[in-house]
Amino acid sequence: MEKPFKELRFTRSRQAVTFVITGVVFAGLAAAVVLLWRQRVENPPSLWWAVPPGLLAWGCLRLALHLTRHAFLLLSPIGIEVFPFFRPAQHMQLFSWGEIAQAEVTLGDQLLVLKFAGYENAGVVISLSPVKKSTRPLLRKAIEGVMSKRAEAAAAAGP
Repeated sequence: MEKPFKELRFTRSRQAVTFVITGVVFAGLAAAVVLLWRQRVENPPSLWWAVPPGLLAWGCLRLALHLTRHAFLLLSPIGIEVFPFFRPAQHMQLFSWGEIAQAEVTLGDQLLVLKFAGYENAGVVISLSPVKKSTRPLLRKAIEGVMSKRAEAAAAAGP
């Protein structure tokens, strides 16, 4: 018995690394200010100088957590859903499998190219740089699997 198609979720985990590193740097700056203040050196910096880098560290780490939890690309039974960086719920794009004539991952697993059925030169190119390099081959394999199943179904249906 064949299992039903499940959704595959690809996150912006590669982008999250940048925000984790930035958050740690800002947290280090805030900690340095607090340490200088606690050492009771002559003319210590005000403790308020630790607040801006502390807030920036909190914001960067929270954004990194958000990027690793929420999807960038979602392969579902309906199609491919693409979630942008800003306001993903409002600006999400869905490309249904029925409107996709060809889908491939190209240029060393860096781009997802979708070509639409019924249009001569219409398509979408999606950069895969937010996705970890280790998961890009999985994305390529999943898309190739779906496209081959669609080709088999079309061949079985006949002209």
